[in-house]
Amino acid sequence: MRCFYSLLLCIFFVEGMVAQEVCSPDGALKVKLTQEEGTVRYGVEYRGKTLLEPSPLGVETSIGDFTSGLHHVGSVMRKVDETYALLHGKVSRVHYVANELTATYTNAGNDSLDVIFRVADNDISLAYRIRSKDKSRCTIYRERTGFDFPAGTTTFITPQAPAGSGWMKSKPSYEEEYTVEEPVGTPSRYGLGYTFPALFHVGNDGWVLVSETGVSSKYAGTRLSDGTADGLYTIEFPMKGENGGIGDTTVTAALPLLTSWKTLTVGETLKPIVETTSACNGIEPLYEPSQHYVPGRSTWSWILWQDASCNYRDQQTFIDLAAAMGYEYILIDALWDKQIGYENMPSLIAYAQSKGVDVILWYNSNGAWNDAPQGPKHKMDTAPARREEMEWMKRLGVKGIKVDFFGGDKQATMKLYEDILTDADRYGLFVNFHGTTLPRGWERMYPNHFSSEATLASENLVFSQDFADKEALVSTILPFTRNAVAAMDFGPVFFNRRFSKDDSYGNYRRTTDAFQVATAVLYQSPLQHFGITPNNLEEQPEYVLDFMKKVPVVWDETRFVDGYPGKFCVIARRAGIKWYIAATHADHQPKELTLSLPWLAGKQVKILYDKDDRTAGLKTATVDKMGNLTIRMQGLGGAVVYTD
Repeated sequence: MRCFYSLLLCIFFVEGMVAQEVCSPDGALKVKLTQEEGTVRYGVEYRGKTLLEPSPLGVETSIGDFTSGLHHVGSVMRKVDETYALLHGKVSRVHYVANELTATYTNAGNDSLDVIFRVADNDISLAYRIRSKDKSRCTIYRERTGFDFPAGTTTFITPQAPAGSGWMKSKPSYEEEYTVEEPVGTPSRYGLGYTFPALFHVGNDGWVLVSETGVSSKYAGTRLSDGTADGLYTIEFPMKGENGGIGDTTVTAALPLLTSWKTLTVGETLKPIVETTSACNGIEPLYEPSQHYVPGRSTWSWILWQDASCNYRDQQTFIDLAAAMGYEYILIDALWDKQIGYENMPSLIAYAQSKGVDVILWYNSNGAWNDAPQGPKHKMDTAPARREEMEWMKRLGVKGIKVDFFGGDKQATMKLYEDILTDADRYGLFVNFHGTTLPRGWERMYPNHFSSEATLASENLVFSQDFADKEALVSTILPFTRNAVAAMDFGPVFFNRRFSKDDSYGNYRRTTDAFQVATAVLYQSPLQHFGITPNNLEEQPEYVLDFMKKVPVVWDETRFVDGYPGKFCVIARRAGIKWYIAATHADHQPKELTLSLPWLAGKQVKILYDKDDRTAGLKTATVDKMGNLTIRMQGLGGAVVYTD
């Protein structure tokens, strides 16, 4: 056996096998890459504990097979050290340091596969680069990348929906329920695997969050297969029926071809999961923004007043509500093209602007990929129509668009996302996607991408009493999964007791008022569409309204405080010098928590808390000298601790 060291890379040469190890800068996280009999695998250890057993690597392509018969020809190690700003994120500055290993293999055709691992203190990024001396393009038929979890691992993951299923054949749209502590290998609900991100609890040894980033028009969005009985999940490409059957299920691009990055965030606790910036690390903006885009809060009539409210008068009412709350935006949702009319939009937009409120307009993405009837349609699916519409919006001073109903992860669909974003930037518009895929690094890649839905969001409180019953449960899962890797437009904060225009009908809200306020901080998005309605201005105490008038939507820092998915969640966020700590829990019985807030030791704070009647009270308290503060919540309740 021979061993060569370079930085934190160790290469072992044994007869018939090459084994390489690359460690994180702090030495706690280790990736071991092995090549034996032409097959390449990798495993992951954290602080000496196995979090991934030897797992397959490789791709099948039009220029040859890179899964077997591989010959190792060399490895290169380098240090990655970058500092960058996130203008609209859960943190404002990121310092990313990692050790990068590039191991190069050739196949039978003498074409090359680079297997790239970047290992930071709690994050691993994995991608492939395919190179050829005499070929200019390549089609990837399949990725063989796998994640083999130890026995006893449990999951918090969402199933992939069948293509063309759901309302008006608009799925898959990442709107399924999460598993809660299911054993690995449990068949998915539809037998089609699971979407990203996927959270795995490796018993007492730690946590692993698996996701994907760096997906542009040059790649497709991928997912996980169903797991085998012994815990192996592999990468799957899109299904044929996605995007209405339009587009290939494979990936074709020019050589050299860099795949998407698969990311693994690991830790003994959930702290690295909540605080990760893995989706933005190591990728670059695809263009400079045409202007500064302003994050903000928005009113939104549709969520509780529904389709009929998309009329001139009701939109004026919600413009007035936005002005009263000091919010930056109003979202004018679906059907405005018919129920308000293009001819009336200039005066409505001017009315909003006269109140200091800017406008966001809803659009259907459709060409021909689903049956969703809401308009405007056929304005975003082709470049000529899209640019004409965006020029019209620019003349009127519209600031952003919400584009809905995509239904797929094909490369062709990813190109549509990119085209919409790129054209929108040209006309000074920010973009929010709904009925959509997970945004994979888009808040850094596309500077006018603000947020995306990609979760079972607040509209389901209106549609389903079962979902309303689970609202608190959902709040304890999303911060550790979907919202950990990207901004999430959930549409939080409701004060109506029933999810309707007034409290005389509709599904019942089970959570407390303080819980609702907490979700404004718990759910991170630089564009927050709050479910507040005009009657709430008379019903809620001034201190609740004052908090909702001032709550930030972008953050300088995010910290995990405590929690366990499916049980409770406490997250701290800082904007400037002010701290906001949000807590929710899923138990029907009252819950008391002692929070560890050492950075606030000895400081006075305010607490929005659950009163016995489930309204929100306000009190002051002092964090003790050890940094501890006790809060008490009603069943399905919450709290917000904040500094002046």
